[in-house]
Amino acid sequence: MSSDAPGFELPLRLFLAFRVIIDELHAELAAQGHPDLRPTHGFVLQAVGPGTTAVELGRSLGVTKQAAGKMVESLERMGYVERTADPADARRKIVRLTARGADCLDRSARIFERIRADWVRRLGADRVRAMERDLREVTPGELWRLDVPGWFGTP
Repeated sequence: MSSDAPGFELPLRLFLAFRVIIDELHAELAAQGHPDLRPTHGFVLQAVGPGTTAVELGRSLGVTKQAAGKMVESLERMGYVERTADPADARRKIVRLTARGADCLDRSARIFERIRADWVRRLGADRVRAMERDLREVTPGELWRLDVPGWFGTP
Protein backbone atom coordinates (compact mmCIF):
# COMPACT_ATOMS: atom_id res chain seq x y z
CA MET A 1 0.00 0.00 0.00
CA SER A 2 1.36 3.41 -1.01
CA SER A 3 1.74 6.16 1.55
CA ASP A 4 1.57 8.75 -1.23
CA ALA A 5 -1.36 11.13 -1.16
CA PRO A 6 -3.90 10.91 -3.98
CA GLY A 7 -3.03 13.00 -7.04
CA PHE A 8 -5.82 15.52 -6.50
CA GLU A 9 -4.35 16.53 -3.14
CA LEU A 10 -1.23 18.17 -4.63
CA PRO A 11 -3.01 21.06 -6.40
CA LEU A 12 -5.31 21.53 -3.42
CA ARG A 13 -2.34 21.72 -1.01
CA LEU A 14 -0.53 24.15 -3.30
CA PHE A 15 -3.65 26.31 -3.51
CA LEU A 16 -4.16 26.12 0.27
CA ALA A 17 -0.54 27.22 0.81
CA PHE A 18 -1.18 30.14 -1.54
CA ARG A 19 -4.36 31.02 0.38
CA VAL A 20 -2.60 30.83 3.77
CA ILE A 21 0.10 33.23 2.55
CA ILE A 22 -2.31 35.64 0.82
CA ASP A 23 -4.78 35.65 3.73
CA GLU A 24 -1.94 36.43 6.15
CA LEU A 25 -0.67 39.17 3.83
CA HIS A 26 -4.09 40.81 3.63
CA ALA A 27 -4.65 40.62 7.37
CA GLU A 28 -1.37 42.46 7.91
CA LEU A 29 -2.07 44.96 5.13
CA ALA A 30 -5.44 45.70 6.74
CA ALA A 31 -3.76 46.28 10.10
CA GLN A 32 -1.24 48.58 8.40
CA GLY A 33 -3.82 50.85 6.79
CA HIS A 34 -4.94 48.97 3.68
CA PRO A 35 -8.16 47.24 4.82
CA ASP A 36 -10.01 47.58 1.52
CA LEU A 37 -7.66 45.54 -0.68
CA ARG A 38 -8.55 42.10 -2.01
CA PRO A 39 -6.25 39.45 -3.53
CA THR A 40 -7.19 40.41 -7.10
CA HIS A 41 -6.06 43.96 -6.40
CA GLY A 42 -2.51 42.71 -5.82
CA PHE A 43 -2.37 41.23 -9.31
CA VAL A 44 -3.69 44.49 -10.77
CA LEU A 45 -1.20 46.66 -8.84
CA GLN A 46 1.67 44.43 -9.96
CA ALA A 47 0.47 44.58 -13.57
CA VAL A 48 0.23 48.40 -13.46
CA GLY A 49 3.96 48.57 -12.74
CA PRO A 50 5.48 51.89 -13.78
CA GLY A 51 2.42 52.68 -15.92
CA THR A 52 0.12 51.01 -18.41
CA THR A 53 -3.12 51.46 -20.32
CA ALA A 54 -6.41 49.65 -19.69
CA VAL A 55 -5.89 47.62 -22.87
CA GLU A 56 -2.39 46.54 -21.82
CA LEU A 57 -3.62 45.88 -18.29
CA GLY A 58 -6.43 43.67 -19.57
CA ARG A 59 -3.97 41.74 -21.72
CA SER A 60 -1.61 41.22 -18.76
CA LEU A 61 -4.44 40.05 -16.53
CA GLY A 62 -6.19 37.93 -19.14
CA VAL A 63 -9.40 39.95 -18.88
CA THR A 64 -11.31 42.28 -21.20
CA LYS A 65 -10.52 45.97 -21.48
CA GLN A 66 -13.87 46.64 -19.79
CA ALA A 67 -13.06 44.35 -16.84
CA ALA A 68 -9.63 45.99 -16.51
CA GLY A 69 -11.33 49.40 -16.62
CA LYS A 70 -13.64 48.40 -13.76
CA MET A 71 -10.66 47.25 -11.69
CA VAL A 72 -8.88 50.53 -12.39
CA GLU A 73 -12.00 52.52 -11.42
CA SER A 74 -12.25 50.62 -8.15
CA LEU A 75 -8.57 51.09 -7.31
CA GLU A 76 -8.76 54.74 -8.36
CA ARG A 77 -11.69 55.35 -5.97
CA MET A 78 -9.64 53.75 -3.17
CA GLY A 79 -6.63 55.94 -4.00
CA TYR A 80 -4.22 53.23 -5.24
CA VAL A 81 -3.95 54.26 -8.89
CA GLU A 82 -4.53 57.36 -10.99
CA ARG A 83 -5.18 57.91 -14.67
CA THR A 84 -3.21 60.57 -16.46
CA ALA A 85 -2.95 61.68 -20.08
CA ASP A 86 -0.22 59.95 -22.09
CA PRO A 87 2.31 62.66 -23.00
CA ALA A 88 2.83 60.94 -26.38
CA ASP A 89 -0.89 60.62 -27.21
CA ALA A 90 -3.50 62.76 -25.39
CA ARG A 91 -6.25 60.29 -26.39
CA ARG A 92 -4.68 57.55 -24.27
CA LYS A 93 -4.86 57.37 -20.50
CA ILE A 94 -1.96 55.93 -18.56
CA VAL A 95 -2.71 54.13 -15.30
CA ARG A 96 -0.06 54.74 -12.64
CA LEU A 97 0.35 53.83 -9.00
CA THR A 98 -0.25 56.60 -6.50
CA ALA A 99 1.88 56.98 -3.39
CA ARG A 100 -0.74 54.84 -1.60
CA GLY A 101 -0.41 52.12 -4.27
CA ALA A 102 3.38 52.16 -4.05
CA ASP A 103 3.16 52.03 -0.24
CA CYS A 104 0.91 48.98 -0.48
CA LEU A 105 3.38 47.17 -2.76
CA ASP A 106 6.32 48.11 -0.51
CA ARG A 107 4.50 46.83 2.56
CA SER A 108 3.47 43.68 0.69
CA ALA A 109 7.10 42.94 -0.21
CA ARG A 110 8.16 43.28 3.44
CA ILE A 111 5.26 41.13 4.63
CA PHE A 112 6.08 38.41 2.07
CA GLU A 113 9.68 38.41 3.34
CA ARG A 114 8.43 38.07 6.92
CA ILE A 115 6.08 35.22 5.97
CA ARG A 116 8.91 33.41 4.16
CA ALA A 117 11.12 33.88 7.23
CA ASP A 118 8.34 32.31 9.34
CA TRP A 119 8.27 29.29 7.01
CA VAL A 120 12.06 29.03 7.32
CA ARG A 121 11.73 29.00 11.12
CA ARG A 122 8.99 26.33 10.97
CA LEU A 123 10.40 24.09 8.24
CA GLY A 124 14.09 24.95 8.08
CA ALA A 125 15.99 26.96 5.49
CA ASP A 126 17.11 23.90 3.53
CA ARG A 127 13.55 22.59 3.15
CA VAL A 128 12.15 25.96 2.08
CA ARG A 129 14.97 26.45 -0.45
CA ALA A 130 14.42 22.89 -1.74
CA MET A 131 10.67 23.50 -2.06
CA GLU A 132 11.31 26.73 -3.98
CA ARG A 133 13.86 25.00 -6.21
CA ASP A 134 11.45 22.12 -6.89
CA LEU A 135 8.60 24.51 -7.70
CA ARG A 136 10.89 26.37 -10.13
CA GLU A 137 11.60 23.03 -11.80
CA VAL A 138 7.93 22.22 -12.46
CA THR A 139 6.54 25.69 -13.22
CA PRO A 140 7.08 28.08 -16.15
CA GLY A 141 10.13 30.32 -15.91
CA GLU A 142 8.07 33.49 -16.19
CA LEU A 143 7.50 34.45 -12.56
CA TRP A 144 5.10 37.36 -13.20
CA ARG A 145 2.37 35.53 -15.06
CA LEU A 146 -0.42 37.81 -13.91
CA ASP A 147 -3.37 36.39 -15.81
CA VAL A 148 -4.76 34.66 -12.72
CA PRO A 149 -7.98 36.75 -12.59
CA GLY A 150 -8.73 35.84 -16.20
CA TRP A 151 -7.66 32.23 -15.72
CA PHE A 152 -10.08 31.78 -12.82
CA GLY A 153 -12.76 33.31 -15.02
CA THR A 154 -16.03 34.83 -14.00
CA PRO A 155 -19.39 33.09 -13.62
